[in-house]
Parts: sequence; structure tokens; C-alpha cells
Amino acid sequence: MIDDIKKVILSALNEDIGSGDITTEATIPKSILGKGILLIKDQGIIAGLQVAEEVFKTVDKNLVFLKLINDGERVKNGDIAASIEGSAAAILIAERTVLNFMQRMSGIATMAFHFSEKVKHTNAKIIDTRKTVPGLRLIDKWAVKIGGCENHRIGLYDRFLIKDNHIAVAGSLTKAVKACMLYRNLKQNNFLIEVETTNLLEVDEAIKSGADIIMLDNFELDEMRKAVSLINGKCKVEASGGINIHTVKDIAETGVDFISVGALTHSVKALDISLDVQLSRIHAR
Repeated sequence: MIDDIKKVILSALNEDIGSGDITTEATIPKSILGKGILLIKDQGIIAGLQVAEEVFKTVDKNLVFLKLINDGERVKNGDIAASIEGSAAAILIAERTVLNFMQRMSGIATMAFHFSEKVKHTNAKIIDTRKTVPGLRLIDKWAVKIGGCENHRIGLYDRFLIKDNHIAVAGSLTKAVKACMLYRNLKQNNFLIEVETTNLLEVDEAIKSGADIIMLDNFELDEMRKAVSLINGKCKVEASGGINIHTVKDIAETGVDFISVGALTHSVKALDISLDVQLSRIHAR
């Protein structure tokens, strides 16, 4: 995973720097030393400090990064998350990439925290979806975990998830599940088989088919309770479909095991963080 994260960071830096930061090159000699602070201007859950350090070190391995707060901690306006010392030019070159990662990750972590708080009195776990920024999935899902929620599948390759279109083409829900079981045995993997259902008849068929997880897609609360009762522990149950911070508590109290929330990563408000840079003391004398 770390190697994949490094690739994402390199891609982001290449996108921003291109052939060079012409403004910094024109105005700041490489010999000038500086100190930067990552200043919190909002309240929420901080995330992305490890990513920030990697970005700074990728730009200039000699930069000294000091964390003053850990990922996952609550922060408020005026808190200083970290300091960075070394080449002033390098700090400025890394600035926007660092802030883009940290602001988004902290926004996701903050939302995840609020969702997890709503259901902490139940056994339900809030999970994310694949509704992430292309190329940033590992970053987005890392932030979800920092905020206290869990990851669903990472991609199309690590869990079977049978949806309505799969069922339509396969011929039936049961045929689709059996085909996945055959494929799983053939490939000798133990990936879970999850199936999307839209009514109680499909739930009953999914139970009989031997699915590992049954997704209740856009069920009303009463129908969701009936489905949980019908499943009765035979497999895990996931609620999905348009769930928000106002509805999640009631859904968790129906007894479902998982609640998938696309908003964790597709409707994020970035946490306000800035990077303030000054000349280091050696230049202020």
C-alpha cells in the first residue's frame, strides 16, 4: 500500500510542478532557509499528516518535518498540526500538493467521525464505497479509516458484488451467486459474495443462494427490519442507498451489520488548513 501511495504522491507533484515552479525559481534562491507551519483554521478530525511528510520529503529529502498532532485527533481553529524546516523554495513547491491531500483527507475523516458517532450505540459499522476521486481511492479510503469508519471493497477485484445488471444478464439472482461460487472455487480465493436486493422476495432468494452478505438497497425502515429478521444471522446484512447523517441512526437501530455511505467520499467539505512560511531564524539575524 505504501508504494501505491508514493505513486499517487509522485503523480500529484508531477501534475502541479511540471517542468518547474517558475515563480519560486524566479524569486527565492535555493540557499534561503525557511520554516513553515501547517495551521488549522477549522474544527474537525485531522488526517493526512503522514502523506504530507512524504510529499515534503519527496520534494526535498533534507526537509525536517515535525508532527505536533497525530492523524485522527480532533483539531480546532488555531492549532498547529506540524512544522517544516529547510529550503524555503522546497517548502513552497510542496505547499499546494500537501494542502490538497490534507484538506480533503481531513474533510473525509471529519465526516466519517460524525457518522460513526451516530451509530456507536449499535453494532453497525459505517463503510465507504467506490465513489472516490479517480486515482485517489487509497488516499480517500485511508481517511475514512482515520475518521473511525471502515472500508468496503477497494475495487472490483477483492469482493464479488452482484448488482441488478449482473442479475439481469446472468438470468437470476441464484444463477449469479452460483456463478460467483464456481469462479471463487476455480480461482481458489476466499472473496466474499455480496448480492444487492430491492425487496423481501429477493432477500429470501439471496439467503437460499448462500450469499455471504445481503445488501438492502433503498429499503424503508419497516422493510429493513423485516429483512433483518428474515435473514436472522444466516449472513451479514448491509444497508445502502441515499443514507445521510440524519437517517443513519434509525437505520443502524434496525440491526444491520453494515451501512454503506457514498457521501463519505463523494460529498466532502474540505477542512480549512493553511501553510504559513517565514524565513528561519538564521536569516532573520
